[in-house]
Amino acid sequence: MKIIALQKEHYPAVSEIYRLGISSGIATFETEIPDWDTWNKKFLAISRFVILENDQVKAWCALSAVSNRAVYKGVAEDTIYVAPECQGKGFGKMLLMHLIIESEKNGFWTLQAGIFSENKASIKLHENCGFRTIGEREKIAKRDNIWHDNIIMERRSQAFN
Repeated sequence: MKIIALQKEHYPAVSEIYRLGISSGIATFETEIPDWDTWNKKFLAISRFVILENDQVKAWCALSAVSNRAVYKGVAEDTIYVAPECQGKGFGKMLLMHLIIESEKNGFWTLQAGIFSENKASIKLHENCGFRTIGEREKIAKRDNIWHDNIIMERRSQAFN
């Protein structure tokens, strides 16, 4: 198992893992898989990673900007998806900890996450990686005509205190 930078050639496997997350109904408000160009524009070009096991993508992560204002240049939202067969086996924690370390190297002082309240595994993963809950957005949006709450979590880097 190894963690490497996510490249365009990984996108078919990344999009399949994303599709499986979408189908869970509690991972994202998105309902369709974007093409590479759309996905590539959504996420920052730095701090994108995949876990490979036997040369197959098993998990991926990326960061997106929370604002285009200069004062928020060190704040990003994390996205992380793990293939169903690898969930509960430490892949998520390994990848999120790697993302945290690399994000700090790239000047990020705060990482945020907005997680469906029903997605207990993702909330626990983030807690285990040093995130804290800072709030809840009640009925923030609908997915499949059902209102969902979002738990807002953040992790402040100790490197920037």
